[in-house]
Amino acid sequence: MTIDIYPQIVHDNDLSPDVGYGPEIDEACEDITKACKGIGSNAKKCIEVMGSFNAEDRYKLAARFKELNDGKRLDALMKKEMSGDFGKAMQFVGLPPHEAECAMIKMAAKGIGSNAFVIMSILVGRTDAEMEILKKTFFRMYTKDLGKLLASELHGDNERLIFNCLQAAEEKYDPQFHTMEKAVEDAETIHDQGQGRMFTNERAIFKIICASPPEHLENINTIYADKYGYALWKAMEKDLCGNAERACIHLVNMKLKPYDAIAKLVKDACKGMGTKDLLLTCSVIRYQHIMNFVQPVHIELFGKSIQDRIREETGGKYRDILLAVMDTAWPEG
Repeated sequence: MTIDIYPQIVHDNDLSPDVGYGPEIDEACEDITKACKGIGSNAKKCIEVMGSFNAEDRYKLAARFKELNDGKRLDALMKKEMSGDFGKAMQFVGLPPHEAECAMIKMAAKGIGSNAFVIMSILVGRTDAEMEILKKTFFRMYTKDLGKLLASELHGDNERLIFNCLQAAEEKYDPQFHTMEKAVEDAETIHDQGQGRMFTNERAIFKIICASPPEHLENINTIYADKYGYALWKAMEKDLCGNAERACIHLVNMKLKPYDAIAKLVKDACKGMGTKDLLLTCSVIRYQHIMNFVQPVHIELFGKSIQDRIREETGGKYRDILLAVMDTAWPEG
């Protein structure tokens, strides 16, 4: 199956763990409250405290902070006290992982022209279970249906791809059903509906890729490459364009080589003139739980750590919080 990126506590939806949150969580809540009292917040202290928590503990921190502060949300406090790209990152770190993703989508939708790919990168290549969590959480937080919001913001191939992803319809791998014969059939369909015709039938291609479990898509990819001379990601590059092309390639790679896909996404956020700050912020924070798998791949592919890339592309307190999130997942030195 496609990989999960949430810690188990998100799947369990355990808002009151039997073992409690632990004294370190209470101490962190107190430190953050003190750091934000009076005129001017102590950003350095907030980075030190909040950046030191992994994805599971960030879930606990957000819940416990609300309990200890009469319903006041940690992300709301960060929004009030911090600003710019740094402030956005602190808001996301102040939320449980699934709520952070919903906040990222909501923020990206405000400037959909330049941030459509941010939304798409969050929604493609997800497990059925996590897509359902994401949709339910978005509605709970904003009383808006995620699908309807995106239908009004995305158009054309972008909308068609995301519509398929939102269905959470990846099939469970069954060797009796996902046979080599079916892989041949699906590979031929992808070609016939793309390179094999004058106008690409994106719907047919998206449906096959979204529904295929990784094991089956791997067979499709092998057969496609043997028969037509290039891999599926290259076929998507030829068949599609713009954000739909980038997102569909990311989808294919998330199913076939997920840690490579994430490493390339981080690089993509730093490519060209000017860092795509929201994409970089979202990528580092969203994938923190599995960064211990991504980092070695990033180093192998690009000869540098993700921390190296952050230092090259960012500065100030914004750089410091991203480095803290990464160091928690993969300490340097």
